[in-house]
Amino acid sequence: MTSQATFSDRPAIVETTLPARLDRLPWGRFHWLIVVALGVTWLLDGLEVTLAGAVASALKTSPMLHFDNAQVGLAGSAYIGGAVLGALGFGWLTDRLGRRKLFFITLAVYLLATAATSLSWSFASFVVFRAITGAGIGGEYAAINSTIQEFTPARVRGWTDLSINGTFWVGAGIGAAGSLVLLDSHFLPADWGWRSCFLIGAVLALVILPMRRWIPESPRWLLTHGEHDEAQRIVEGIEARFRAEGHTLDEPSHQPLRLHARDHTPLGEVLHAIFVTHRRRALVGLALMTAQAFFYNAIFFTYALVLTEFYRVPGGSVGLYLLPFALGNFLGPILLGRLFDVIGRRRMIAATYAISGVLLTVSGWLFAQGLLSVTMQTGAWMVIFFFASAAASSAYLTVSESFPLEIRALAIAVFYAFGTALGGMIGPAFFGRLIDTHQRGAVFTGYLVGSALMIGAAVIAAIWGVDAERKSLESVAAPLSAVDDT
Repeated sequence: MTSQATFSDRPAIVETTLPARLDRLPWGRFHWLIVVALGVTWLLDGLEVTLAGAVASALKTSPMLHFDNAQVGLAGSAYIGGAVLGALGFGWLTDRLGRRKLFFITLAVYLLATAATSLSWSFASFVVFRAITGAGIGGEYAAINSTIQEFTPARVRGWTDLSINGTFWVGAGIGAAGSLVLLDSHFLPADWGWRSCFLIGAVLALVILPMRRWIPESPRWLLTHGEHDEAQRIVEGIEARFRAEGHTLDEPSHQPLRLHARDHTPLGEVLHAIFVTHRRRALVGLALMTAQAFFYNAIFFTYALVLTEFYRVPGGSVGLYLLPFALGNFLGPILLGRLFDVIGRRRMIAATYAISGVLLTVSGWLFAQGLLSVTMQTGAWMVIFFFASAAASSAYLTVSESFPLEIRALAIAVFYAFGTALGGMIGPAFFGRLIDTHQRGAVFTGYLVGSALMIGAAVIAAIWGVDAERKSLESVAAPLSAVDDT
């Protein structure tokens, strides 16, 4: 049950069973703590994205701001742009300085920026604060997803990751419900309602911040940075908690892992691993992230504009139509998530992406022909995103488990950034312009672009995806510091 550290002269070599000991743990209260304290990131992003859509009409009628449709779209793109830069910067620091330090910093950045958004006095100030808010969320993705992956037992990693990602839609539901109340002019003055909406996220972040004090540093990160003793202390502490709860722990089934001890990984080695050694995985990650980013951000950032422009839904009632939409998105990862561990990654990823693309094409054609009522449109979105939500969640699962430990956070950041920059930043502005034409056919063209990206990503995943189900992270992608015994 012990891990051993043995050192030669140069370089030092660590032999350890710590990753296998984490993988053999039963699911327990410790894992629920990880889910709640760290998984809140997705809830916060869901809240922010929902508010961006729900308050669109309020921003257009605000006595101080007077946004037009294009400015609403540009503000959405600014949030995504900030998330791209935040993911890259904080992602690099997460691999360099540790998971724990960064998930405090990124949440604090988010908290302060979303609170500042509520004080915006002009288009420029609103855009700046939204960009900084996005930077905090982008950094959270890199730090949080890597941490969750490294603590979750291999046999349930797919379902756990998808379920946590599904909480994005709990945040969306909170945002929708909050907007229904706070945007009601009978409850708050017009220019105070949207400001109060952005304070919801700040309050949630303030509540969750102290909980993160109980989350230890990732033992896997410590191992790859030459801190074996600290990693062993943390794992032994986690095991003691499970034994105190009455669990009997089996011996690890995997062979000991042998690593070169070093305090950091050179940047050249990082880039070579992503774009040369694992270039096929890089293509899969880029395709999945780009397709889901365009699909989601283009449609979700502008859904309120579609409802108000084409279905004449009052701005204050937009949140009501989002609630069933959010429910479908939440149920998708929860109900389909276990299949990613049972049927397998490649089959389920390809299926969910392809189904999402086909359904959007069909519903888009019906929309263009004027055959959908607002209720039918909401129902169509609910069904489409039942599958698309699982697909989008699987993109984050794929990029976070397909690359070596030393570069996991940066890999998440790189593919999130590239995919989001290509699909997410362009999408909201692109759809904002299409909606400004007031032509259903123009909007349908945008839907066809999203469909094509999703179906193309499905084909790429089916051919080159990684069968990572029920496998340890180290067997899916060997650490860069692993000792080659051949």
